[in-house]
Amino acid sequence: MHARVLAAAAAAVLGTATLPSPTPDAPAGDVGLPTVIAHRGASAYAPENTLASIDKAAQLGFSWVENDVQRTKDGELVVIHDDSLQRTTNVEQVFPGRAPWKVKDFTAAEIARLDAGSWYSPAYAGTRVPTLKEYMCRIEHNHEKLLLEIKNPELYPGIEQQTLKLLGNEGWLDHKHLGRLIVQSFSADSIRTVHELRPAVTTAYLGSPTAAQLRRYAPYTDLINPSYGSLSQAYVSAVHAVDGPHDKPLGVFAWTVNDAATARKVADYGVDGIISNKPDVVRAALDSH
Repeated sequence: MHARVLAAAAAAVLGTATLPSPTPDAPAGDVGLPTVIAHRGASAYAPENTLASIDKAAQLGFSWVENDVQRTKDGELVVIHDDSLQRTTNVEQVFPGRAPWKVKDFTAAEIARLDAGSWYSPAYAGTRVPTLKEYMCRIEHNHEKLLLEIKNPELYPGIEQQTLKLLGNEGWLDHKHLGRLIVQSFSADSIRTVHELRPAVTTAYLGSPTAAQLRRYAPYTDLINPSYGSLSQAYVSAVHAVDGPHDKPLGVFAWTVNDAATARKVADYGVDGIISNKPDVVRAALDSH
């Protein structure tokens, strides 16, 4: 019964044209399993938000990856999580006098000089911060699907329009690719803007609005993606009870789940997807559950 309920909920997210689940992650016969999304790529095994991390996700057999998009001083979209370059690059050594090393204060050419792999492992020395265009080319090459987060939109006015323009230029807004793309943000205003500009794009709100608040989000978001710690079976059911902008029940992707016990727990809640740094651990837990 549980698998059938999950399958129905997943199938209802946006219909078959933009269906985020099932994916090749799920074994044959278990289409009710939640979709597993590799968080910032397979970020437990390669430097986060790099081409190496999405290559690793592909090698592990995962089709869905998640990333974060921000903008440089000269207007280039780049894939990086923090609004500062400090944690995941050697920016302090290359540009020692430019604290606090914010992404928005550096040009794309300057960021391209940085090492975004050595902090993780010497094996990844020389890895670069990818531009979104480079990233999309690799996603296409790997036949992957993308959960794209617009990060800190308040720092980058117009980033929604710019992101959609780039996606369109790369062919990612046609009918074939719309089923491989979800745009999410912690900013409700940002997701509303994406929906208004491109109503066919699947959108997700990062957060956990109360059950009473869900209908405020329903006109412009297709999924509610909360931290796993805020979830319960009742909450997932409440989300599924509300129809989104495409007249289908809202979906739920839980983040960031990195252990087997939690993966099984949130799967039992009925979530449609699980976002993880260790997608292989989550998949193994679901397969054996």
